[in-house]
Formats: sequence, structure tokens, C-alpha cells
Amino acid sequence: MIALDALVRLCPPPADPPPAVGWAQVERALGAALPADYKQLVETYGDGVFDDTIWLLAPDSAYEDCDLQTQTTERNEILADLWEGGEAKPAGLVEAGARVLPWAFEEGTGAFLYWLARPGQHPDEWTVLYNEGRGPLWEHHDMGCLAFLLAVLTGTAETQYFGHLHEELKPTEHRFSTADQTLGTSQR
Repeated sequence: MIALDALVRLCPPPADPPPAVGWAQVERALGAALPADYKQLVETYGDGVFDDTIWLLAPDSAYEDCDLQTQTTERNEILADLWEGGEAKPAGLVEAGARVLPWAFEEGTGAFLYWLARPGQHPDEWTVLYNEGRGPLWEHHDMGCLAFLLAVLTGTAETQYFGHLHEELKPTEHRFSTADQTLGTSQR
């Protein structure tokens, strides 16, 4: 909860709370329980974009690009095709039963943020993988999604990516825009 409080102070959530999520139904559909920090993010912010850069996926989003279930299916198909075509899997997926699940994507790059879900590991122990999207590079971060998001927004993440947030955009205030505010009319 401390990380969520820090994020809320840094980047205020929407004034109107997002719709409630039926987590049990979502988790059944995905075939996996989800991390508590992700649920807190979605319950606080809903679908939308942090600093015009990191789009948070949410269950049952009215926008296919922001919908957790839609993107999970789509990313699974895309990655399966790439890996069957010879692209190397990230090291963490060598373990039998390990998988990735998307939770966010980077605006305009094709890059996705995933959880690395290992067999027998509790979802709250899942770590973050960044895939550059238009190439084979994967970057592992030994932290959950909320801690990673906070580190990116504060400029403390040890990553080759997201540098433009602090080098080019240089935000003095961080902001979150809902998918409705940014995208306007629902795509569904």
C-alpha cells in the first residue's frame, strides 16, 4: 500500500473512480490469479495512460487496445508466432510452465510490459519483463508492476527504456489520463 500511496501523491488518479472489476471472473478467464498491486492500480486508476507514455491495461476496458483479456490473447498469439519462427524466448521462459502476461504497453513503440509468471510462484512475486516490441530484446526487472511504474515515473528505474520521460518530456507534474479522456469514443 505504501507504493500505491506514493504513486497517488506523485500522479493523482481520476476524480471519478473506475468501474468495479469482477476479479474472480477475470482470473478464471485468464487462467491465472493476478497480483494484488495490479488490482490496486486498476481499482485506483482504471484503464488509461501515465504521462502520455505507459498505458495500463484493465479488465473489461471499452477499448480493445486497453483491455487486459483482449491483449493477453493477442500477445500470446503474436509471441507464439515469433517463438515458433525462431526468435529467442527471454531467459525466464526457459522454465517449463513459465509464461508472460501483459499488464501495460508503451505509447507508440509496440513495446509491452509483462509479468513473468513462474510455476508455483504466487502472483505477488511475479516480476516485470519489458519487451521492446519491434525487436527481440527483453529487459527483466526484479519487482512488481506498481513498484516498476513508480520507478519509471520517478526516474529511478534501471532501464534502457523510458529515458525520454526525463530527458525530453521532463515532467514537473505527473498525470494520468483515462482511456475515455485520451481516446474519446469507445472502439467496441
